[in-house]
Amino acid sequence: MLYGVKRARSAREADRLVPAYARRELAGTIAKDHLPKAGMGADEAYDLIHDELMLDGNARLNLATFVTTWMEPQAERLMTECFDKNIIDKDEYPAAARIEERCVNMVSKLFHAPENGVGASALGSSEAVMLAGMALKWKWKARRKAAKQASDRPNLVLGNNVQVVWEKFCRYWEVEPRYVKMAPGRYTINAEEVLSRVDENTIGVVGILGVTYTGEYEPIQDVHDALVDLKKRTGLEVPMHVDAASGGFIAPFLQPKLTWDFRLPLVKSINVSGHKYGLVYPGVGWVVWRDQDELPDDLVFHVNYLGGDFPTFTLNFSRPGNQIIAQYYNFLRLGSDGYRRVQQASQDVATYLSSEIAKMGPFDLLSDGTDIPVFAFRMKKTRAWTVYDLSDKLREKGWLVPAYTMPPDVEDISVLRVVCREGLSRDLASNLLDDIERSVKRLGKAGAPAPRKRKGSALKC
Repeated sequence: MLYGVKRARSAREADRLVPAYARRELAGTIAKDHLPKAGMGADEAYDLIHDELMLDGNARLNLATFVTTWMEPQAERLMTECFDKNIIDKDEYPAAARIEERCVNMVSKLFHAPENGVGASALGSSEAVMLAGMALKWKWKARRKAAKQASDRPNLVLGNNVQVVWEKFCRYWEVEPRYVKMAPGRYTINAEEVLSRVDENTIGVVGILGVTYTGEYEPIQDVHDALVDLKKRTGLEVPMHVDAASGGFIAPFLQPKLTWDFRLPLVKSINVSGHKYGLVYPGVGWVVWRDQDELPDDLVFHVNYLGGDFPTFTLNFSRPGNQIIAQYYNFLRLGSDGYRRVQQASQDVATYLSSEIAKMGPFDLLSDGTDIPVFAFRMKKTRAWTVYDLSDKLREKGWLVPAYTMPPDVEDISVLRVVCREGLSRDLASNLLDDIERSVKRLGKAGAPAPRKRKGSALKC
């Protein structure tokens, strides 16, 4: 018996003496394409996964993504507390359901909806776009049916600069996309091009508040007014949807006089991403309608097998409620004034970066960050290196600045795009400029003009 006690004590002491990375589970390879036969300790599993994730880039230096990469610790704590709450189960989690409803109301009022919020949360703007597109199609079919006309050839008018989710919607729901082509120097739709594509089979027109390629706002009011004039002349009413995924939480705070939302009568629905400039970790989005009449009853389902009868209009069913709670936290924590300060800080960094890059020898701006805090720039002329080479060089320093071609018809233009978000300080931006300058010098061919040196890189208030 004494021998057994000593042996157990010896085993415990041996375990304490094993260095962290000499543990049996970490000393060899692990199964990566099939479920292993035997498991391992919780600490070992954590360390293995944690270490592999170190190979990812630093999210804060990822200037390619629009999604939020920093939140306050109190918000993270609330999210952790709600990981296990299925937001679809409103009978079991009535407090979370009320918070979701409050968020819909807040977003609706932010966009000047004429009545209390009619909308839904989503996993992001991709799901929100699908929901809004379906409502447009169903409303159009109802109008055609009432007029005793065919409804088998719906079309949607939008720019070929849209995010790919709109292409998915058109393909999945059998809607003909009628694209407004981009042109050199014009990377948004315009009223003339839209009107040339509209007819009685058009379910709607999509305007983008913050184009993915350049960060520019499309002229939504101009397009709207042209559609109003069309209705007066012909009686044909064509509704609008605004894809405000990126700009919906920017324009109300930084450009409050810009008219793009439900103040325009033909704007029937709007989507916005909470996990972009809504300042929430991915993924949460919102879709709101002008009023209840714009959301067809046929698209709303009633379920009662979770304990109570409630309506639902989503593509996804079970999903965690933590991002919705985090959105509500931001609404309460920041308020309008707080959102304005956060977004203004991001825009100040964007305009600082774009103005300094414009002063460098090799580059021309396509946009400057004065709409949403996003800008794009291109090479002035052919050189021995390209924007793709510069993107690779910056990646060596940890920065992810994407290089890509513009949409069809202007695809010969290759650009770099910078997305400025909360967490990218003026000081970090100055470091980025220094790295761009150093990279340009290393890439420059003999005899090429060197970029003009900026006067200092200290933090400026």
